[in-house]
Amino acid sequence: MSESYYKSEQTVEEYIRLAEGYNGGKLIDRLAGYLPLGSLLLEIGSGPGTDWRLLGSNYKVIGSDYSPEFIKRLKANNPNAQFLNLDAVTLDTDKKFDGIYSNKVLHHLKDDEIEASIKRQYEILSPAGIICHSFWKGEESEVYNGLFVNYHTEASIKRLFSEYFEILLIERYKEFEEGDSLLFIGKKIT
Repeated sequence: MSESYYKSEQTVEEYIRLAEGYNGGKLIDRLAGYLPLGSLLLEIGSGPGTDWRLLGSNYKVIGSDYSPEFIKRLKANNPNAQFLNLDAVTLDTDKKFDGIYSNKVLHHLKDDEIEASIKRQYEILSPAGIICHSFWKGEESEVYNGLFVNYHTEASIKRLFSEYFEILLIERYKEFEEGDSLLFIGKKIT
């Protein structure tokens, strides 16, 4: 992943403009069918906080991002909330969560990095914890606008997650075009 992309004020502003009008509301609705309301949830890659705000209607949410610029903005706009500066691979926290959520974040990781992240997510989840992640659907990887994008299929998601998580749901959905995205929900294997 191009680690510097989200670190400048200019690229953060650009991302906020591009993402305006998009949110994970439908994904969060699907998550609510698996993770009890009021659960403690970690959002990986909170960015400008769009999904974080939606998640906060149902859950006790701790937001996180690797970008210091996003963390600075999130804290300034939400002074009573908790945000962690976390790398999506190492998730260096001693907190335990009932659920972990990300919307089009893990696709910026190479397969070995995703595997390390999945193992770490397993470690910081409470027993029977739930994860919910979305990905762009496809079979290749590319650098798009300076960012690494690792596309996934149902089969690659099963392969990546099945050692640590029971697969509860893998479904295609439309972000821009029919079936261009995948939603994965899994339960920690104990």
